[in-house]
Amino acid sequence: MTEVLTVRALNRATLARQGLLAREPLGVAAAVERFGGLQAQEARPPFVGLWSRLAGFAPSDLTGALHSRDVVRATLMRGTLHLVTAADYAAFRTPLQPVLDAGRKALGDRAAGLDTARVLPVARELLHAGPRTFAEMRDLLQERFPDVNDRALGFTVRMCVPLVMVPGEDRWGFPRTARFALASDWLGAEPTDAAEPDALVLRYLAAFGPATAADAQAFTGLPALGPVLDRLRPGLRVFADERGRELFDVPDAPRPGPDVPAPARFLPEFDSLVLAHADRTRVISDADRPLLTSKNLRVRATFLWDGFAAGTWEAARRRKVATLNLRPFGTLPDSALDALTAEGEALLSFTEPDATERVVTVTSAD
Repeated sequence: MTEVLTVRALNRATLARQGLLAREPLGVAAAVERFGGLQAQEARPPFVGLWSRLAGFAPSDLTGALHSRDVVRATLMRGTLHLVTAADYAAFRTPLQPVLDAGRKALGDRAAGLDTARVLPVARELLHAGPRTFAEMRDLLQERFPDVNDRALGFTVRMCVPLVMVPGEDRWGFPRTARFALASDWLGAEPTDAAEPDALVLRYLAAFGPATAADAQAFTGLPALGPVLDRLRPGLRVFADERGRELFDVPDAPRPGPDVPAPARFLPEFDSLVLAHADRTRVISDADRPLLTSKNLRVRATFLWDGFAAGTWEAARRRKVATLNLRPFGTLPDSALDALTAEGEALLSFTEPDATERVVTVTSAD
């Protein structure tokens, strides 16, 4: 008989893999690999995400890994920027090309006259000369292809040429105006030619499983992963959720009991934990899920209580005073507020080390 996993059991399994039951004593590259990459639409959130997951993490640990080229920031899953190890980038970039090709459909009429067979070799030639910003790339490509929309030229290069973002000297890793380099130049080799996503799916299950085929599709952006999971099935554990759906998992991944304590934790904007599944009830209730995304589609920073998303948070700085404001989805017990306040003060010490005063406030739930 297939073992059934409750929502709470899935919650604890996922938190264990994500370093959110206890901070892990891992180096940055090992952590980024284990966590299945970190979404990095903006430069700062991955630093907070690693602080919440790793013991003794300092910003220089991540900037060092970026400069040593053990970790890269690049367009991957769902056509969004992620931090991944150099090895995972090389392995996953080609299997994800269909996702990036599909993203180009958003160009619509702006792609009129665009011939990728002509544009991409020119783009590679320009980038071989050295890293460039996308504003520079658009201007240079427009000179060669004056009848093509400059935004279409830039976006096509972003989606079709393997690129990595060049780190700067900022505390948070990247300058506001980023430069991009050819992955082959930055890492010394082209991504693998292998197009099958098997290794990507296994990495996903190790980081976010047990999970359904629909969950894996939601995270990667790849359609129809059922056949891939069927091919991998002999080497996987298979469970069921409370609705009878098949859940797949790698055999040796942690699956702690549903009653294992989960500490208060803060997740940054766009954190992968809240985006990694089609059914997100293992992390956030369906009733609260709409509160996670703003009108302009920003994924808000959240805090966890008893393992589940219990509200959002925002930090602000005024002169030497750093403030972190909690907005719970509902009423929290005093024990939760005490634990979240202590963790929030520690978070402010990390993000605002030169502040002379750090304050955690709560905006009461309606």
